Amino acid sequence: MVFQILLNLMIALLWMLLNNDWSGSRFTMGILLGIVILLVLRKFRPEPFYLKRIWAILKLLLLFMRELIVSSFAVIHHILRPKLTIRPGIFVYETALKSDWEVTILSCLICLTPGTLTLEISGEGQMLYIHAMDIQDATLLSEQIRGTFEKAIMEVTQ
Repeated sequence: MVFQILLNLMIALLWMLLNNDWSGSRFTMGILLGIVILLVLRKFRPEPFYLKRIWAILKLLLLFMRELIVSSFAVIHHILRPKLTIRPGIFVYETALKSDWEVTILSCLICLTPGTLTLEISGEGQMLYIHAMDIQDATLLSEQIRGTFEKAIMEVTQ
């Protein structure tokens, strides 16, 4: 991926050099030209096209922002109620993520989302002990994590 990004930047700089125009629009045209060239040449390279991974990273960030906003409003809703009707609890989440880096990212995303907190990760790294502010159904909460954060992390790393 890094090689493709550097190659794309070199194509853009070469495009600017050949046109003797150092403007931002010429650089943008060079980047677009580099993307087209890399798309044509991607069958000769074993690694996947780098824009797929960048798109997956962007989707993960947007997903986190959405979850952050939704959970923030849910926490504010619980706080502003006259009567506190939450059921806090701890549940075990079994992840399908393999590497320590992936599990760490998942744990951080859970901690940064209001209302949830990763308490501990098992020694093997496959079980996360999560505290949630309001647990209606632990399996539903696990499926939400699996369908959002874990799926997005897998798209980025695999």
